[in-house]
Amino acid sequence: MANISTGTVPPFLFNLAGITIWNYFTACFSGTSNTFSANAGIFGKVYFPRLIMPLVAVISNLLRFGIQFFIFMAFFGYYYYKGANISINEYAFLFPVMVLIMGMLGLGLGMIISAMVTKYRDLNILVGFGMRLLMYISAVMYPVSYFVEKLPKYAWVVQYNPLSFVIESVRYMLLNTGVFNLSMFIYTLITTVIILFVGIIIFNRAEKSFIDTI
Repeated sequence: MANISTGTVPPFLFNLAGITIWNYFTACFSGTSNTFSANAGIFGKVYFPRLIMPLVAVISNLLRFGIQFFIFMAFFGYYYYKGANISINEYAFLFPVMVLIMGMLGLGLGMIISAMVTKYRDLNILVGFGMRLLMYISAVMYPVSYFVEKLPKYAWVVQYNPLSFVIESVRYMLLNTGVFNLSMFIYTLITTVIILFVGIIIFNRAEKSFIDTI
């Protein structure tokens, strides 16, 4: 995005950090949201805990994320060597927690959508649009402070978005830009657990009747 200040961090690296963690969320969400429709044939013939399939999607996407993160670190090393004012700070030990939160959010939201799609098939059309909109309000390509400055009336949309907090925190941990707020960290953890818990409940209810509605 043009004309957005990224401070002392090279814009490419700033955006790459956001996109890398965002891609893990979308991969988990996409792999989970079509669980019933993509596995209807298997589910109709063999019984096993249906929850295994979305869990497998989330875990398997860790490999893809690992590759993308390696690429990010390679560019980090390049820019660091070139003298860019970037550094990994002391909060980096929480980075695995941020990855876990993204996986849990993708899993929880994906299971909710997967269950809804069994009854409302056209929902898939709206999901793609919804994900693009979600990306714009999740601070993937801009710092949260930019949105707050430009649209203060709607700042809460980004500030209370758990995805925004994770992305902003990842950039803070790996590039030492932005802020890390402990109270928002607790809020994000609680919100994530609630979304995951609701997702599991809805998913388990849907699996009992999905063969008749798919």
